[in-house]
Amino acid sequence: MRKRTTGEVLVVLLSVSFLFATAFAQSDPQATPQATSSQSQSSQNDQERVFGVIPQFSVTNQANLAPLTSGQKFHLFLRSAFDPFTFFSSGFQAGLSQATDEFSGYGQGAAGYGKRYAATFADQLSSGFFANYFYASLFKQDPRYFRIGQGTIKHRMFKAVEQEFVVRKDSGGRGFAWENICGAFTSGTLSNAYYPATDRGVGLTVSRSVIAILYGSAGGIFSEFAPDIDQKLFHRKKNKDPKAP
Repeated sequence: MRKRTTGEVLVVLLSVSFLFATAFAQSDPQATPQATSSQSQSSQNDQERVFGVIPQFSVTNQANLAPLTSGQKFHLFLRSAFDPFTFFSSGFQAGLSQATDEFSGYGQGAAGYGKRYAATFADQLSSGFFANYFYASLFKQDPRYFRIGQGTIKHRMFKAVEQEFVVRKDSGGRGFAWENICGAFTSGTLSNAYYPATDRGVGLTVSRSVIAILYGSAGGIFSEFAPDIDQKLFHRKKNKDPKAP
């Protein structure tokens, strides 16, 4: 079987994403008034970017929000996947990868950088698609990060890491984060279709998937504390849950 190129896999991912978007635009029920109101309130009270550039679309300070519909989860995925910062971060990571000759099978020069960029972007696209939309919808779990925003640093760090493994369910309560774990391993497996032959295989796939989960935990810590740092640096007004005591 012919090995697919990074570009071909990226096109397939984009095609699948937009097919799902079209399907939900036609069949997904409209959000309930409660969910619509909740989203509006969230956008008004949450800081969508920290330091003015880094998107935090799936991060909320609101403790009591209605669950997202599948269509809303897909929209959330699209906003993050095609945000300008995502393209910039993909380019930056590709540059680091080329500088250290990671994925040496891609080679060097403009062609090597292009392959690394496409692979990095494909990784981010597939990771967001599977974790924040596909499995979040399949297992009916909430892909958003709910900031604690108060308490000791130790407590907030623990809760930040915990949310990578324990998430809110759409039906209420909390459960094991199948969306994050399955998303990481599915994305890691898919990357074998476009990574160089020397960077493929079961062992490397498991290793990359575990690292992705650890990155997710680190991302939770960043989402928890970045607004505090941003507020101290730029003296912005803190966004708080209006229902919080």
